[in-house]
Amino acid sequence: MYPYIDAFLHYLAVEKNASAHTLSGYQQDLFQGLDFFARRLEKPDYRVVPADVDRSLLRAFLAELQSRGFSRATVARKLAAWRSFLRYLAREGVLEANPAGLLSAPRGERRLPKFLYADQCRALVEAPVPDNPLGCRDRALLETLYATGIRVGELVALNLGDVDLERAAVRVYGKGARERVAFLGSFAVRALKAYLATGRPALAGARTNEALFLNRRGGRLSARGVRKVLDKYVNQLSLELKVSPHVLRHSFATHLLDRGADLRAVQELLGHARLSTTQVYTHVTREKLKEVYRCAHPRA
Repeated sequence: MYPYIDAFLHYLAVEKNASAHTLSGYQQDLFQGLDFFARRLEKPDYRVVPADVDRSLLRAFLAELQSRGFSRATVARKLAAWRSFLRYLAREGVLEANPAGLLSAPRGERRLPKFLYADQCRALVEAPVPDNPLGCRDRALLETLYATGIRVGELVALNLGDVDLERAAVRVYGKGARERVAFLGSFAVRALKAYLATGRPALAGARTNEALFLNRRGGRLSARGVRKVLDKYVNQLSLELKVSPHVLRHSFATHLLDRGADLRAVQELLGHARLSTTQVYTHVTREKLKEVYRCAHPRA
């Protein structure tokens, strides 16, 4: 089975332009399933072949995951990994059909995304003091995250050539290598101009680097580095909510919808392939309206 998994991961990387994070997740899910199949079939994992994996074996795998307390979303993700892999094997002629094709994933919990209120976002993005190169970078970074609503992976992938401050826009490469334009507000433009004028040159030193956001050593800032920056200012402000870069993305979408933005426009700005993905934010704004009603109406 291992050569087939390797070929599948290569296919995802080359044909689907999957990220390293996606490939690692697929590999982990496939290896976990393979370990279970080997135990169930009472044979070494290297002797398990694609033909061994049938619908009943897959159902047993899902049942074990649920019995071990994995969330429904995690179980559904692992099934999706195996469904994709087995579909690939069927398309390559290794299997006659995909045994996971008719298996249904457990219905996921409908969780509303966490977001910050506008005054909390303002306090957060204004927390860095731009009186040194790192403070200047951090202000520009947080302003850009909130102004554009882009993912943290998209943020750290930005290069100097992707930024057009005259048009207040950035070119973003999202999931599946889909390209889109994200817009910058006046505060983000001002912060980026200051960073590009003084902060970034000080961080870059003599190094040549096309990355927009640099770490203290002059290399490209990582997603982990962005989370550390965010944690620093969240702790500084003593915010009760645990804030990740994605919370700023959720806040971006929620605030646009609260102020009357069209759902399809928000979909385009977020880079969602399907409108159904964006619709979760309508539930967020509805919950906020309910809260306002309960607090404001004298007989609520």
